[in-house]
Amino acid sequence: MRLERKISQVALSQSLGMSSSFVSHVESVKRRAKYNVNHLNEIAKIFNCSPKDFWPDLPI
Repeated sequence: MRLERKISQVALSQSLGMSSSFVSHVESVKRRAKYNVNHLNEIAKIFNCSPKDFWPDLPI
C-alpha cells in the first residue's frame, strides 16, 4: 500500500511521529520491529482506509 501511494519509508515514519528508520525496520525481515494496533490505526488515517484492510479475512 505504501509503495502504491509512492510514500517513502522516511515520510511514513515521520507521519507516524517515529524515527526516520522505523518503517524500514518494520519492513525488514532481519529486524524484530512490528506495527502495533495503534500504528495500524494511524497508518489507516494516513492512507484514508480502514484498519481492517491490514488484517486477513480468515485467521492465520
